[in-house]
Amino acid sequence: MIQNNYQGALQHPLRTGFNARSTTADIIKGIDLSGKMAVVTGGNTGIGLETTKTLAAAGATVIVPARNVEKARKNLEGIANVEIEVMDIMNPASITAFAEKFLASGRPVHFLINNAGIMWVPLRRDQRGIESQLATNYIGQFHLTALLWPALKQANGARVVNVSSLGHHMSPFNFDDPHFEHRPYETLQAYGQSKTASNLFSLELDNRAKSYNVRAYAVHPGSIAGTELAREASVELFQQMGFLDDKGNMRPEVLATLKTIPQGAATTIWAATSPQLNDIGGVYCEDADIAELLSSDLAHMKLHKSGVQPYSLDEHSAKRLWALTEEMTGLRFTIK
Repeated sequence: MIQNNYQGALQHPLRTGFNARSTTADIIKGIDLSGKMAVVTGGNTGIGLETTKTLAAAGATVIVPARNVEKARKNLEGIANVEIEVMDIMNPASITAFAEKFLASGRPVHFLINNAGIMWVPLRRDQRGIESQLATNYIGQFHLTALLWPALKQANGARVVNVSSLGHHMSPFNFDDPHFEHRPYETLQAYGQSKTASNLFSLELDNRAKSYNVRAYAVHPGSIAGTELAREASVELFQQMGFLDDKGNMRPEVLATLKTIPQGAATTIWAATSPQLNDIGGVYCEDADIAELLSSDLAHMKLHKSGVQPYSLDEHSAKRLWALTEEMTGLRFTIK
């Protein structure tokens, strides 16, 4: 029996019965989360807000760490079973403070949804010199998961869901220059490598944590209308991605593929709660199923409409990235 997803060994669609049009309501139907505890980063906007609503409605208590607490309170008003705490995913001290406060409560974490993310931003660095998309989309996931490990282990049946993206097709992880110190900054390459890193982290975390009954998944939500992800994007970037025509209008074929927010959050909810994944972890998921593994032929290393790139499921890269991340953060994530 295959025990891990290194090199995509478990990366085979399950034919779940769901698809790109399935919504969070379809996924959560019949699932009772009473007594469960969830942490959802970015849980007050976009697909994170939908994730929070869905888990809370199913009975879970949902902790939403937010940089802007006032905005979070407004967005989450009227939703039962939700607690808001202060945390800035770009600020390591803020992550540590949140985690320490949570651990002091003595409560387990059954679902850690690392949903917060940014895209299409200019070159910025955090206080450690880490490029901002890498810091937000991956390093923050690693940091928070590492510090919440005791609560995940305590749950005796936890899942960590890292929100990744098809954008990982844009770039493997650049071990030689991850922070764009010696090469021109390209925002989509930075985004791509941050999502590849998230996939590699999910792969390695699952292999290390599964003996403690903690499983990890990377998920691609899809292209979604109505989120804040593109708030800093220029028309030129959308044209570069092929979303807009020369006049700046959305291409009809692109418009037809956009998901609603409940459809976009469906794969996160599926990875967090589906019994179909009880014995499988470390996989990259899309459209509420395990995605197909793409060919390793270099001719196919480009942006596809679906699937996962082999370089983001590579055992050597996953272990190397874990060690590098500990070095970059000064944080030892020892699973025991």
